[in-house]
Amino acid sequence: MKDDISREQALGLFRKMLEIRKFEEKLYFLFSTRLMPGSMHQYNGQEAVAVGVCANLHRNDYITSTHRGHGHCIAKGADINAVMAEMFAKKTGCCRGMGGSMHIADFSVGMLGANGIVGGGIPHAVGAAWTSRYKKTGQVAVAFFGDGAANEGSFHESLNLAAVWELPVIFVCENNLYGFSTHYRRVTPIDRLADRAVAYGIPGVIADGMDVLDVLEKSKTAIARAREGKGPTLLECKTYRFMGHSRFEKPTYRTPEELDEWKNRDPIPRFAEYIMKHYGVSDLDIRNITGEVEKIIEAAVVFAEQSPDTEPQDYQKYIYG
Repeated sequence: MKDDISREQALGLFRKMLEIRKFEEKLYFLFSTRLMPGSMHQYNGQEAVAVGVCANLHRNDYITSTHRGHGHCIAKGADINAVMAEMFAKKTGCCRGMGGSMHIADFSVGMLGANGIVGGGIPHAVGAAWTSRYKKTGQVAVAFFGDGAANEGSFHESLNLAAVWELPVIFVCENNLYGFSTHYRRVTPIDRLADRAVAYGIPGVIADGMDVLDVLEKSKTAIARAREGKGPTLLECKTYRFMGHSRFEKPTYRTPEELDEWKNRDPIPRFAEYIMKHYGVSDLDIRNITGEVEKIIEAAVVFAEQSPDTEPQDYQKYIYG
């Protein structure tokens, strides 16, 4: 895969992962130090999945997300100012302050929405893929979901229908080992969730979700297959969330040794080492990119703080029936 991407593309992957990480770190600080509306589920540690997949998508391709949706939104190309403003429930937010963290969306870049219901976004992606097939637009849809959602009825129904109709949809399971506090092997009889694909007659592929290039390569194949009219793929990305399930939850159900093992595979410093070795990127380059990204995040906070608040009656503008 290294031979397939340029130095500029490699730096772009690194920068996008860093944008997501710095966004999440700033958001955690904000929730810790001031009154912020709603709650949040952080994406720290899983950046390689969203970035690796979305790097292969066109702007008008679709994605659906989970309750842990900031990373997907940013990776798909949503404006960081608008995403941050949404966290503040501001009118300049990408959902006009009406979605918040768990229901963030940006239709302008094909991000059809995060979802507070486990597995709720999977059938939405199937619907988007059916629309693409019906209108012959050539778009594909990607459903991001966690290991917990792989045990929901919506998962099985969606894979079955998509396989029968050979829809252009890719099912990306971000297996971060835990559904809240429950290890997935306590509720799942198999180790490889991708093996479930055989029941629907579609490919089941496993990627190292801590390696952006592995995700990039395997999702590229799945997306190309879907775009060529050959139907869906189930892509399981083995990954890990560094933070608790939500907001300030303490993951006491995990051992320090387990956390350290996965943090040693952190996709951002791991990829930084790779591009320094293979693309001649210097320490100074890394520091400069980091500084630029930090300024972007700080500017987004200022933008959000200075934006007008959403008014209670504004909800009336966005009700359809």
